[in-house]
Amino acid sequence: MTTEDTDSEEFRLPRSRTANERLHAMIPGGAHTYAKGDDQYPENLAPVISHGRGAHVWDVDGNRYIEYGSGLRSVSLGHAHPRVVEAVRRELDRGSNFVRPSIVEVEAAERFLATVPTADMVKFAKNGSDATTAAVRLARAATGRPRVAVCGDHPFFSVDDWFIGTTPMSAGIPAATTELTVSFPYGDLAATEELLTRYRDEVACLILEPAGHTEPPPGYLAGLRALADRHGCVLVFDEMITGFRWSEAGAQGLYGVVPDLSTFGKALGNGLAVSALAGRRDLMERGGLRHSGERVFLLSTTHGAETHSLAAAMAVQATYVEEGVTARLHTLGERLAAGVRDAAAAMGVGDHVVVRGRASNLVFATLDENGRPSQEYRTLFLRRLLAGGVLAPSFVVSSALDDADIDHTVDVVAQACAVYRKALDAADPTPWMAGRPVKPVFRRLA
Repeated sequence: MTTEDTDSEEFRLPRSRTANERLHAMIPGGAHTYAKGDDQYPENLAPVISHGRGAHVWDVDGNRYIEYGSGLRSVSLGHAHPRVVEAVRRELDRGSNFVRPSIVEVEAAERFLATVPTADMVKFAKNGSDATTAAVRLARAATGRPRVAVCGDHPFFSVDDWFIGTTPMSAGIPAATTELTVSFPYGDLAATEELLTRYRDEVACLILEPAGHTEPPPGYLAGLRALADRHGCVLVFDEMITGFRWSEAGAQGLYGVVPDLSTFGKALGNGLAVSALAGRRDLMERGGLRHSGERVFLLSTTHGAETHSLAAAMAVQATYVEEGVTARLHTLGERLAAGVRDAAAAMGVGDHVVVRGRASNLVFATLDENGRPSQEYRTLFLRRLLAGGVLAPSFVVSSALDDADIDHTVDVVAQACAVYRKALDAADPTPWMAGRPVKPVFRRLA
């Protein structure tokens, strides 16, 4: 039975509920990523996944869903993509980790630098936090400065202390560490220059996502480049999301502004664990052996060069370039965004269910009767989507979606918006929530 066959009021996930209890008994938070926690979903409606293929996943209760935001935006080609699976399988048969570098590391680096030609050198790791923290350490070493300036409008850069200390989940992090991280607003060059002037000769780097839910203002990224040069700090682009979804070479390839360092991950492995730090040779080489300066412990991970993950990355890059995947993501996203907006408008909630972002990276906002973001209305909306067979913490597309998937999603959104309208008219979503509201990831108390 699929979720299309169930009435939303009767939709239950008994096996998933039991599996969630087992998860919480052994794993803090019940998941290995906070954004995957069951607190992000309506009460007792957090599916535990059995398997996935293409744009669909199945939960342990046997329900099938069209999935968006797959693997927190990492599975951009769809689950079990044949070309990626074959590349991985081929390397698994040859061994995955050795006492010396494998030839696959050479090939993967060559492929990456051909795909991202604005970088001179690259080093691979397993997750984005390793790469961004390495970029920060390298910037501090190169400049001799202690402070890190992060873009305060972007939600996440690393699990490490230099960033997490700035969030509501700062328990366990010394204040002295947090005080070395300052923030600047996206799109405001004057405010950023004021910050750099206030902390003159103290800021090692500016780190930001080069683009997000809005396009960078004209001249903004080039202006940041000039500011970094003028104040002697390192410009770091976090391309975890923009990498591949904006262009194969990331936002830097699309907008033509070259950072000193950049970090990639997520889509790079189509769900397999691989990330990358890339950048200028003179900076990157400080973490190497061919220089006369003080050594920087840049990246050194036991599993950073697993052959099958690097093979996956090469297959992903080849697929993107040869099949025009980025363009397909934009086409699918545009069709979905138009359909959702039309459905919301038709139900009279167009000002409350709001789709935002680049077509390849869509999110949605759920606003209450006063136009304010609402976790209660988000709960109502997610509950109806789940009951209709749509698993969508965002509307971030994968290239495995087809027109039928988009059409079904829009139909389910329309049904959800009809209920949303009722809740707005009542000025109270509670009767349609069936439990506690979903919660933000970053909060001080559980």
